[in-house]
Amino acid sequence: MDYPVRTPSQLGLALKARRKVSGLTQAQAAQKVGLFPKTVSALEGRPAASSVESLLKLIAALDLELVLRPKDENLPTGQKGEW
Repeated sequence: MDYPVRTPSQLGLALKARRKVSGLTQAQAAQKVGLFPKTVSALEGRPAASSVESLLKLIAALDLELVLRPKDENLPTGQKGEW
């Protein structure tokens, strides 16, 4: 399943949703990759203030991968994202 992310808040929600679908607590996800549970909480709640390294570790713990691709130019202007 794809999780389109265009804003920091969408990133936090997508990470939390994937963790829950995976049946993991924050502590369990953190333990898989050597993070503290509070780091997972911060990534889900305030991802803009988190480090890229922590983000990539959590992505790995959730069996996700980061893929960058051009935006869909067919989206209406209001849906193209925050930036």
